[in-house]
Amino acid sequence: MVLMSTVLVQNSAEAQLLSTKLKITVVDALGNIVPDAKVRIFKNEADYTKEVNDVQEFQLTNSKGQVTFKKLTPASYYILVVKDDLNNADGGSIVESLQKGKVNKVNIVITDGL
Repeated sequence: MVLMSTVLVQNSAEAQLLSTKLKITVVDALGNIVPDAKVRIFKNEADYTKEVNDVQEFQLTNSKGQVTFKKLTPASYYILVVKDDLNNADGGSIVESLQKGKVNKVNIVITDGL
């Protein structure tokens, strides 16, 4: 019985390590990190455009300008980032298919659109 519990704990830990994640770093046009930016992810362009049906609850970037979305399905995602009058609406809004069981990393540049 003890052996079975140990195996279950190991399998659970292994599953957590192999979770598909998306780590996003947000920077401004000068390459400076942007803390406290609101980051949202969507499954398709229609939801992204209408800003509905987020895949997960939005996250705010930390002091390093980063957020990590966990337990994602390996797929493409549309990303919307907003901080005050800055956003990424002018490009860089789609992340191609994530690699399963990996930490997929992407940088998003936000600007004022001018």
